[in-house]
Amino acid sequence: MQQTFLQAYTQAQNAKTPMTGLWLLHGDEPLLSQWLIEIWQVHWKSANMSMQHMDIVSAKSWQDILAELNSLSLFDDKKVVIAKGNHKPDKEVLTELKIFSQTNQIDAKQDQNEANCLIVLMDKFDKKSQKSVFFQLYEKHGMVVDCQLYQERQRHDVLKAKAKSLGIELTPNAWQQLMIHTKHNLLSAYQTLWRLSYLYNPALQQNFTMVDELQLQDGLVSQSHFTTFDLSDAMLIGDVAKVVEILQHLKYVQEPETLVLWVIAKDIRILQALACGQSFAELGIWQSKQGLYQNALNRHLHHEQNFSQWTELAYRCDQAVKGLIEQPAWELLYQLALQVAGRSLFRS
Repeated sequence: MQQTFLQAYTQAQNAKTPMTGLWLLHGDEPLLSQWLIEIWQVHWKSANMSMQHMDIVSAKSWQDILAELNSLSLFDDKKVVIAKGNHKPDKEVLTELKIFSQTNQIDAKQDQNEANCLIVLMDKFDKKSQKSVFFQLYEKHGMVVDCQLYQERQRHDVLKAKAKSLGIELTPNAWQQLMIHTKHNLLSAYQTLWRLSYLYNPALQQNFTMVDELQLQDGLVSQSHFTTFDLSDAMLIGDVAKVVEILQHLKYVQEPETLVLWVIAKDIRILQALACGQSFAELGIWQSKQGLYQNALNRHLHHEQNFSQWTELAYRCDQAVKGLIEQPAWELLYQLALQVAGRSLFRS
């Protein structure tokens, strides 16, 4: 079967049981598949289903995916494998996928909690590629979701819903200005909405805040500029010079201090969890970013005192952002980000 993104999104919002079976999410808007998975995760967790993120780096990766689906766990009832990549499986794997789907359908009829789920994220399939054996298998034995918005009204409605979930609402003129500035790029528009939320309704202090054109101007960030996502990568890699450069830019464009702290603190929590023995799978880290976290972990693993120092410094950053201490928040953010990158401004 095939569904549009909006059909799948509406179904996911109203679902009472976890999604299982074979799913193919294809399209040129990765943000849409991410939003679907975020909704599904709630049901997977409530059903005690473990989640494993995997990258399809070659046709051989499919053997690893099947092995992961068939592996047993003492702690989880069933599992979800989310695989990302454009390499298609060979005939042998296609046969295994068909068997998996048929077995899974029988399990689901008997008990919804006894069924596994395999979600594959791929680039857009055009009409010609939709005739491939792989695509046809998913269409016949699973569900294919076209993660694309073909009408501007659809894009506007989806972004409007996301804006409300972030606690903000834009005036008609502000919406028009946002679309023009972001050149109708969904990711850029969503990142701007996220930033507006931190500027005008942090911690969702009100039901929603109306944002006009003048307020929007303060939240617009050119895509050619650095973002907090770049800061995360630079810290994990240990590129001290790049960390300083990005922080200088974020401070110059008045990126909300709360957002910068949130990004740094998120990476700190992940590194601390990894140091305590949690796995990448448990933390939901994509394979493509596992190397970055492993690199940072190796850098600090023999200096366990760093983890406790980060927690203390992050707390001071939070106090500075809230105006509870006199020390400038950006000064502390520099210290914290550089420590994660492996460079301390002060020697004890």
